Amino acid sequence: MSVQIQFTEEGQLSEPELINKAKLGDKSAFKLIYQLHHKRVYGLCFRLAGQAELAEEATQDTFIRLWQKLPLFNGDSQFSTWLHSLTVNQALTCIKKHKSFWARFLPITEHTDLGYTNFEYELLDKLLLNLPERARLVYVLFEIEGYKHHEIAKLLNIASGTSKAQLHRAKKLLQEMI
Repeated sequence: MSVQIQFTEEGQLSEPELINKAKLGDKSAFKLIYQLHHKRVYGLCFRLAGQAELAEEATQDTFIRLWQKLPLFNGDSQFSTWLHSLTVNQALTCIKKHKSFWARFLPITEHTDLGYTNFEYELLDKLLLNLPERARLVYVLFEIEGYKHHEIAKLLNIASGTSKAQLHRAKKLLQEMI
């Protein structure tokens, strides 16, 4: 089966073409997909995991899983949406494997007077490290990633009410930290 390659105006392959080539086993196309999405995947993994080493492992696991599952991507949704879902599931799986959450918390050395709506991502990431695991997961999924409580409940195998309570707890703890 031959694949016709479409180039963008800059002479690079378009993302759909890269995906099609990677589906056929083209490792160089997959490398380009990795380069396009690595930072976003890592950022999501870091916010969920709360630790750089665990986020790196979850990111690596996500791209291994992507290589395995890429032939199942049928284009019914945006690739970035599909990858986002894969990343969340993979990160949660990785987190479940590592239950040393309390040892991962790092002290915050610097507090600021920023209002809740003006958090810089760097400060938010530091503050998130101090939240209990479940509160952090729910906060990241709801407030940052835009999941609904029923979706979070399904992902974490908890009740929707528990998700709402954990979000409230996370917000209260974050307010106390600033």
